[in-house]
Amino acid sequence: MVARARRECRINGEQMMDGPLLVVDVQQGFINEFTRHIPERVATLIDQHEYAPVLFTQFINVEDGPFQRFVGWRECASEPETDIVPELVSLASDERTFSKPGFAGISDDLGAYLKAEQIDRITIVGIDTDMCVLKVALDIFDLTIEPFVLADCCASTAGLQAHLAGLAVLARNIGADHLRDAGLSGGHLAAPM
Repeated sequence: MVARARRECRINGEQMMDGPLLVVDVQQGFINEFTRHIPERVATLIDQHEYAPVLFTQFINVEDGPFQRFVGWRECASEPETDIVPELVSLASDERTFSKPGFAGISDDLGAYLKAEQIDRITIVGIDTDMCVLKVALDIFDLTIEPFVLADCCASTAGLQAHLAGLAVLARNIGADHLRDAGLSGGHLAAPM
């Protein structure tokens, strides 16, 4: 397979490369007061840059999965909670959406896709910074694919402290220079009022 050419772009004044974008679990069941701003930011990000391909993960909390068995959490088990948000659903084709039945990280299908496409770096955005975004970024890193997390295009359903905790763990594990800002926060650290 031939490696794809990358197009230069700038994010918040810093030179970056357009390339693959992975949108983690921006689905209806994860939208609350702390994450409501993320669909619009991700849509704006996609509109302003030429990411290719744009990939999506979709968490499905299956009955025999660890979240139901060990934690007793039963949300996000079916539609409409598992549906990609309306702002992004038109971009989430079936062949570019990878379900994660019962676990937080990347699925075997997504890992195989990334390897087959010879993807060597990827930009990551989504929900929850301290859980699925964190685990996905670490899984990507373990596949020796360079992850870049856009901090202002991520949030946690548990609030700002959980988001910041996720960023701290990511900085330690994938390198602080792999946390970037897309310039879409409008000066707000938390979800804007």
